[in-house]
Amino acid sequence: MPLSWNEIKDRALQFSREWADECSEDAEAKSFWDGFFNIFGVSRRRIASFEQRVKQIDGRAGYIDLLWKGKLLVEHKSRGKSLDRAHAQATDYFHGLKERELPRYVLVCDFARFRLYDLEENEQHDFLLSELVNHVHLFGFMAGYQTVAYKEQDPINIKAAERMGLLHDKLKTIGYDGHALEVYLVRLVFCLFAEHTGIFEVNQFQDLIEQRTAEDGQDLAQWLANCFEVLNTPHEKRFTLLDPQLAAFRYINGQLFAEHLPTAAFDREMRELLLEGCALDWGRISPAIFGALFQSVMDAKNRRHLGAHYTSETNILKLIKPLFLDELRAEFERVKRQSKTNLFAFQEKLASLKFLDPACGCGNFLVIVYRELRLLELEVLRVLFGASKDLSIGVELNIRCNVNQFYGIEIEEFPAQIAQTALWLTDHQMNQMNQLASQEFGINYLRIPLTHSATIRHGNALQIDWCELVPPAELNYILGNPPFVGKKEQSDSQKTDMAQVFQNVQGMGNLDFVAAWYRKAVDYMVAHLAIKTAFVSTNSITQGEQVGVLWSDLLKRGVKIHFAHRTFQWSSEAKGKAAVHCVIVGFALHDAVKKQLFVYETPQSEPSEIKPNNINPYLVDANTVFIERRSQPLSKNAPEIAYGSMPIDKGHLILNEEEKEEMIAADSTTERFIRRYSGGDEFINNISRYCLWLVDCDLSEACHSKLIKKRIELNKQYRLSSSREQTKMLAKTPALFGEIRQPATQYLLVPKVSSENRDYIPIGFCRANIIASGSALVIPDASIYHFGILSSAMHMAWTRTVCGRMKSDYQYSNTIVYNNFPWPESITDKQRNKIEQAAQAILDARDQSPNASLATLYDPL
Repeated sequence: MPLSWNEIKDRALQFSREWADECSEDAEAKSFWDGFFNIFGVSRRRIASFEQRVKQIDGRAGYIDLLWKGKLLVEHKSRGKSLDRAHAQATDYFHGLKERELPRYVLVCDFARFRLYDLEENEQHDFLLSELVNHVHLFGFMAGYQTVAYKEQDPINIKAAERMGLLHDKLKTIGYDGHALEVYLVRLVFCLFAEHTGIFEVNQFQDLIEQRTAEDGQDLAQWLANCFEVLNTPHEKRFTLLDPQLAAFRYINGQLFAEHLPTAAFDREMRELLLEGCALDWGRISPAIFGALFQSVMDAKNRRHLGAHYTSETNILKLIKPLFLDELRAEFERVKRQSKTNLFAFQEKLASLKFLDPACGCGNFLVIVYRELRLLELEVLRVLFGASKDLSIGVELNIRCNVNQFYGIEIEEFPAQIAQTALWLTDHQMNQMNQLASQEFGINYLRIPLTHSATIRHGNALQIDWCELVPPAELNYILGNPPFVGKKEQSDSQKTDMAQVFQNVQGMGNLDFVAAWYRKAVDYMVAHLAIKTAFVSTNSITQGEQVGVLWSDLLKRGVKIHFAHRTFQWSSEAKGKAAVHCVIVGFALHDAVKKQLFVYETPQSEPSEIKPNNINPYLVDANTVFIERRSQPLSKNAPEIAYGSMPIDKGHLILNEEEKEEMIAADSTTERFIRRYSGGDEFINNISRYCLWLVDCDLSEACHSKLIKKRIELNKQYRLSSSREQTKMLAKTPALFGEIRQPATQYLLVPKVSSENRDYIPIGFCRANIIASGSALVIPDASIYHFGILSSAMHMAWTRTVCGRMKSDYQYSNTIVYNNFPWPESITDKQRNKIEQAAQAILDARDQSPNASLATLYDPL
């Protein structure tokens, strides 16, 4: 266990006095640095070497005065010599070091003066020997203390994930796979973290690998197996003849090292990868690393299938602050001005809170929640004990929050194991935070062996009875980000789960997978109405047809929305992170006095908070209404709308510009069978595409062209090979589109998808000989008045509110957006004329730039 700060300061003061009047000959340097390292309770001889030989940049041999690989390089001079020259000499040695040996700190000294360079933070600290006691905190890394700073984009997080991902792949390549590999990797992560955070002695795990294993890696696996066994064995039960270096490791417990695993195998490259991992500063790693670690070693196909998206701490805080943290902090501000009895009661409240993440993945939400609870508890302890420094009470005895307040469910075993371990590591990280605060408290605290643990259940959350995991009466909060899987991407088993959760709910087949967690949570919350819940979700559950299906069911069960974040872009710690547009919805089965709605100018913007009277399922401050699917327009003044024609051909009836020209060049008579083909993308971006349109044509005449005949035959074979009976039936007419809805007259084309960046969806008139595809909607017989209404700000306000989204792009629909749109009623001729004039002005403005695409003309910039 690291020395307490009080002990370190006492030793620093004694060291300064002993060396204040000592001679400055170089011969005394070793003794000086032995004493200096002893201040922090570590042996210089074990972790740092004198006169390390390196090859300098000029090719000559150099000798580093003192090197602690990966941590500290010391250049020592006689008293009065230039520290600037000493620093220059120290950095000259970097060329001869391996990357993992490069130090974070450079210390130059002449017995009387110290200068410490923190190369990572680009900081320099100068002080005298007599002032050492006031600067010992700068050397906390020597004692095993870490300055805990949570930086989402800290490169150490990504480096650590990638190193472990590479090692995972190497082990998998040699055949070490499945459950054993997952547990093995989690154990290694724990060991790497442990030796940088005071659980192990400084460099203890790295030294075992470097000093006791062969460079070719052949005996590394056996040494690791021995180490894991020792970590699982209490000291009193260990063999008396156990290797002393192994015997020095602490007993960990917690079942992390209990299972017997097959002995792995390593080679030189794998050993080096592990040593590179050791060289990283794991004490700085954010709890969110565990999600990134998992995602870096997951197969990309599985990642998409499971809907695995791992969150940054910023996004987690967006959920937990309005769910409970802001309220707790406000309560703390009130009670800290009251009696100590009230403060103790508040601390007990913190320790009594229980949290469930029913799709916990690697536990990112749980570890951030635990971290914030412990930080708040630390503030309570500062108020209770900071002023009096009453060490007789013992701050460590008054730490109440623990990992057993947390529950999780995870369908995959590997992340479930990481979640369990992550909470242990977070516990220790927060104990370190208390150690750093020991300049106030003067204590040292280490919760090893592990006696408490989170309850993480490996299983399917939609099939498990949550009440068996934690009784509803004991739970306070449900939170997390359930899988992001759309209705079309769901597997058969996921669809079965959805059907089981949403029994007798009409339209449930149109819901995203995340909706099942909302319904399951509400069913659980009925037994304890005080529970509050918040989920990160795909924004589609608050848009389009899903709103009427999901939220009408939830509101009937008593759900009230307390807070929400409207659409924002989800960011992830993981490499290759997906761009996902999400919402956060916080709700309960009781109403909230004050509600919060966070809105974003763009999905990438920072949120602004508004105080709504009500938050409806569209996440709007308005009355609760539902826009449900309609097969006919609500207004009698609106012409009917339909999808464009669907080829169902695997591309055999569709031509690009080159294929069209090739077909006409081979047989000029084919030109009359080719039509311009336009969907939303082609219409907006002026993309030239064509199709074979053989409606009401002499098929035998068309088949004079070998190219046309070949395409028809290929389409027939494609349809016959389909598993859908309806598609097989279409093989009888392979020359025709599968679904034909082409207007016989001019029509209005509405793209189904349009960019969120446009103020208006570009729509326009098309001639009857331009074939509209299924990615567009068509309004036959539409007038310029209809064009004007659909091009209005009023219609766009309606569309933005109720339409579905693809990411954040508008996904216009006939049944939700168009058929429910409240067209103006009882309009006068004068009003109609004004609308028609404005609509004509739009068309005239487009005509002024005939070569520009609508994408260009409608670009807000």
